[in-house]
Amino acid sequence: MRSGTSPIMSAITSSLTEWQKKKLCSLFSHASFSLLFKASVHGYHLTTFHQKCNIQGPTVIVAYNKSGYVFGAFTSKNFGQTSQNIVDDKAFLFSFNDKEMKEDPLRVFSGNPQFAFTDNGPNFGSLVFLYNNTTTVRSIPAGAYRFDPQKMHGNDLYLTECEVYRVEECGGLMEKPWRNVQWNPEIRKALLSFISGWKPSVSSVKQARVLLVGPVGAGKSSFFNSINSVFKGYVSGQANTGTAGTSLTTQFRTYYIRPGSGVSHVPFALCDSMGLEEGLNSGLDVEDFYSILKGHIQDKYQFNPSMPIQEDSPHYCKSPGLKDKIHCVVFVIDTSKVKLLSDKIIEKFVVFRRRANQLCIPQLVLLTKVDEACPIVAEDLKNVYQSHYINKMVQEVSAQLGVSLSAVIPVKNYYQELEIDPQTDILLLNAVVQILRATGGFFDDFYNPEEKSE
Repeated sequence: MRSGTSPIMSAITSSLTEWQKKKLCSLFSHASFSLLFKASVHGYHLTTFHQKCNIQGPTVIVAYNKSGYVFGAFTSKNFGQTSQNIVDDKAFLFSFNDKEMKEDPLRVFSGNPQFAFTDNGPNFGSLVFLYNNTTTVRSIPAGAYRFDPQKMHGNDLYLTECEVYRVEECGGLMEKPWRNVQWNPEIRKALLSFISGWKPSVSSVKQARVLLVGPVGAGKSSFFNSINSVFKGYVSGQANTGTAGTSLTTQFRTYYIRPGSGVSHVPFALCDSMGLEEGLNSGLDVEDFYSILKGHIQDKYQFNPSMPIQEDSPHYCKSPGLKDKIHCVVFVIDTSKVKLLSDKIIEKFVVFRRRANQLCIPQLVLLTKVDEACPIVAEDLKNVYQSHYINKMVQEVSAQLGVSLSAVIPVKNYYQELEIDPQTDILLLNAVVQILRATGGFFDDFYNPEEKSE
């Protein structure tokens, strides 16, 4: 069942540090965490909590207080609005404190597995979160789970944050990769050589124009920065990236990549657009999308979500040539948000795909942040094509958007690294090769055997 979660979730980040997330993940076997609810954004309201978290399968509540405690509860059952007791022998409470200088400060509390989701908040018998729609937790140390309140939450029941994550088992590794990718340095050189030597089969076009489209926070701008980094030989941040409730990209931008890393020519440009959003008059408008495809919108046009571009705009090109049009559309989706895509966002993807199909423009899908979505891939990026979870997400996106499995490409962008990594480069360059191959199909429709490409 698909969630009604707003696409704003794509841009909301977890408050867990990397260390805390690893500690929490250690309680599960190869689990993936997807952020469903964040009280500082959605409010400490039970109604919103249920809207975001009901019928999501196994979840973990993570609460934070000023005393430095991170504590919460796991249930393998669905959240629901019921006052009946629920039996879950897999449920547990946990707590850890960054301020404690111990080798392993994580504590797990087990006990009577009966609990309820009452009107007062998710009630685990000894801890009631979002108590009476407030920032407080009700603590009953002698309840279903017996604990020392000092060790659980430091006797500090006022929260600075409360989050809920869906917990999904990643399923380990497949016996054989479902795609064959070589990871040696020679392959990186071969991929760069292929890219440098590629050119459109139409002489009037010197560079293919690739449009990146996706929900807010999916990693469109980060993908350009990552590709740019591969060619520069160091991590670069030309395009504006970060986290926000709405799109950070408010202009249509065409980014050209300067040759480097032994490459004499980069035969493509990446075009970045406003992020997709759910509400009316927000995010990239379908008419603006269509105008971009047809080459009417020029670089640095400032999007107006409430009104598509007008022909009298100084950034409107009335007579675009083939070189001004979009030759390939790449939809960008955060892997960990695949199951959280709302029906409205899926509908927007479908409408955008229909418009691209009308112009016979090839389309691919990039699944970003594979390392954040799957801990097995985070351990070793070379596991990406052996991961059951990543394979499952590829199949799900293929079904949701109606694209072939071969058109869905997992990637990892550079986002916190200071130096480039050979494995990340190979995954990114493989994506570029697939984009160029798809783009070649577009130009084949314009190929004239009597016209020689320069």
